[in-house]
Amino acid sequence: MKDSHGVIIIFNPELPSHLKEIEMWYSCFVQQQPLLDSQCLLVAHHKPGSAEDTENLSLAYPLNKLKLIHSNLEEDPEDVRMEFMKYFRSIITIMNESREREEMSIIS
Repeated sequence: MKDSHGVIIIFNPELPSHLKEIEMWYSCFVQQQPLLDSQCLLVAHHKPGSAEDTENLSLAYPLNKLKLIHSNLEEDPEDVRMEFMKYFRSIITIMNESREREEMSIIS
C-alpha cells in the first residue's frame, strides 16, 4: 500500500458480500492512504452467462463517487481495455503533476 499511486477494486456485483467487502477495501487502500477518489477504479466483473444488471447496481457512499465500470470479457473486452487505458493515463498524469510540484518546491 505504501507509495501506491492508484487502486483498482474488482468485485462480483452478484454477491451481496462483495458489496460490503469493497467498502472495507476502499477504506484500507484509498481513505487511509493519501489517495484521491480519482485514483480509484471500481470494476464490477460479470461472469460469462450471468445476468448483467448494470443499471440497478447501487453503491453506498462514498463508493458511489468513484469511477465504476462493468466488465464482461466475453462480450466487451475492448471496452474494458479502453477503460483501463483511460484509468492508467489519469494515474500517470497525477504522478507527473505531483513530480513537477515536488521539483518546483525544491527549486524555489
